[in-house]
This record gives sequence, C-alpha cells and structure tokens, in this order.
Amino acid sequence: MELARASELPGELLYIQYDHALEEKYLPAIRALISKDLSEPYSIYVYRYFLYQWAHLCYMALNPVDSSLIGVIICKLEHHASHSPPTHRGYIAMLAVSSAFRGHGIATALVKMAIDAMAERNADEVVLETEETNIPAMRLYERLGFLRSKKLHRYYLNGNSAYRLVLLLKSTDPEANQQSD
Repeated sequence: MELARASELPGELLYIQYDHALEEKYLPAIRALISKDLSEPYSIYVYRYFLYQWAHLCYMALNPVDSSLIGVIICKLEHHASHSPPTHRGYIAMLAVSSAFRGHGIATALVKMAIDAMAERNADEVVLETEETNIPAMRLYERLGFLRSKKLHRYYLNGNSAYRLVLLLKSTDPEANQQSD
C-alpha cells in the first residue's frame, strides 16, 4: 500500500552523515527504501561494501518527528585509472527518497551534500548510472550539471538501458589545471 504524497514536510528535516554506529537502526530501512525504487536487487554485502568504506560520503534525510528514514544517498570515491592521467572519481551508487516525500528537494539536497563531500576530498568528477526511463532522476542530475556521457544498452537486470552521467568538478585540460594552481 502506497502512502499518499505529503503536501508539506513534517518540519525541518534532519540531514545526517551515515555512521557505522547507525547500522542496526537504519540499514534495514535503507535497504527497504532502495529496493522499493531501484531495479537492481542488492545484497547486504553491497550495502556494507559502500557504507563501511565510504560512510563519510553517505547521507540520510530523517523525519524530525520520529527520526525515520525519508531519503538516502550512498557513494564512493576512488582513483580511476582508465583516464590518462588517472582521475579521482566520485560515484553515486544509490539514491532514494520515500515516494510520499518526493517533490520537496530532498534528493537535490542529498546529491549536493554528496557532491560537496567528494569535492572536498579532491574528486575530479562524479559519475552515476540511471535508467533511461527514470525521467525525474535524469532531470535532477542534469539540473545539477551532470552530462550524459554514454548510453548503456540493456544495462540493468530488468533489461532496461541506462545513461552514464558525469559531473566534471575539475577541468580535464592539464594546462587549465596548472594555470589554476
């Protein structure tokens, strides 16, 4: 049973960085929220892979009334050697907001927090994949400056195609980067 869409938020949302001490309380809710919206079935190990290594890049939006989970973003940041020179690549692995609370800027706030955290850690770029049919997600990311870099045919297990989106945080021109130093 789907909840009716909230016409207004229940007050000032709490945005917090994920912490390992919160696993028992929030990991089941994170898994439930993401599995409801994303087409890939992720095991507990996938969540732990991201949350154990990059908790500092994962954020939650909580209801101020009862501290229940309303939204979450899960990210990572690694060196990516396929570019020359190698880049420090941020990656948005998962983003979900409870359907009852969509349309209030929660996803935008979570993505901006994650981008800022990655930029503070010297990310050169942030990438992600999203289903080509997920128009609201495409609009959100493109509004934030992401560009479509590649179409990935039949990328998801459900057979849907995806777009890889990229947000450049630093110039890819080595001369431009030297001039800004």
